[in-house]
Amino acid sequence: MKPGYLPLEELIKLIDGPNRSVCLKILEEHISLFKKIQGSSHNHQAWVGGYFDHVVEVMNIGLFLFNQLNSIRPLPFTVSDVMLILFLHDIEKPWKYELVDGKPEIKPELQDKERQHQFRIEKLREYGIDLTEEQKVGMMYVEGEHKNYSPKQRAMNPLAGQCHLADTTSARIWFDYPAAESDLWNGAERCNIEAR
Repeated sequence: MKPGYLPLEELIKLIDGPNRSVCLKILEEHISLFKKIQGSSHNHQAWVGGYFDHVVEVMNIGLFLFNQLNSIRPLPFTVSDVMLILFLHDIEKPWKYELVDGKPEIKPELQDKERQHQFRIEKLREYGIDLTEEQKVGMMYVEGEHKNYSPKQRAMNPLAGQCHLADTTSARIWFDYPAAESDLWNGAERCNIEAR
């Protein structure tokens, strides 16, 4: 039996402590922006509202993976950790793009991954989100180890690994989901139904 596809507010409610109310505040303050921005310029959820859809999709995938993996062997992190990192992992995107001739282009000040990561850290500081050391590593490596990869030392921790699986599934396997028409995952739909 397929799990139900949860709306973003319900996924955020899986986050423990004060970070839950802060994430709900971020959503409330910026929901209209989140539903206007694409998930990427081309590679995944590249439609109006794709950013919002990617966040909901990746959190649902993360929840599914957590439940499945944790049922086989206990995971050394909580579902709350996963939901927090996945909600925040692309928080720079709503401010990253500007429209040029009707197409999204990355602003010059947010061209490279290091600047984007720094913007995420500043946004978290602005809202008073306090990450544990494990969560900081999770945020740093959601998109992979890249230049920090070493055959002698693991950069990713288990939390980062699971969040990376969820993000990669959304961005590289299910890059066109939720589907524009009826989606087979019960409850999954794009936020801008009128844009179909």
